[in-house]
Amino acid sequence: MNFKKYNIFIRYANMATQLFVGLGITLWLGKWLDEKLAREKPLLTWIFPMFYLIGYLVKLIKDTNKK
Repeated sequence: MNFKKYNIFIRYANMATQLFVGLGITLWLGKWLDEKLAREKPLLTWIFPMFYLIGYLVKLIKDTNKK
């Protein structure tokens, strides 16, 4: 069997799972805080996932960059 092929698949599946779970958590947290603070505009619901995406993309580039 070619285990290297499966390891790459598992690695990228893990990255995708981390991305979706992290986005879900930051969306939920931002929505919850906006409701808790009684804000009219969902500012935190937008800011938290954007910061997460920026940080995750930086991590993704560092992890997949081969030097």
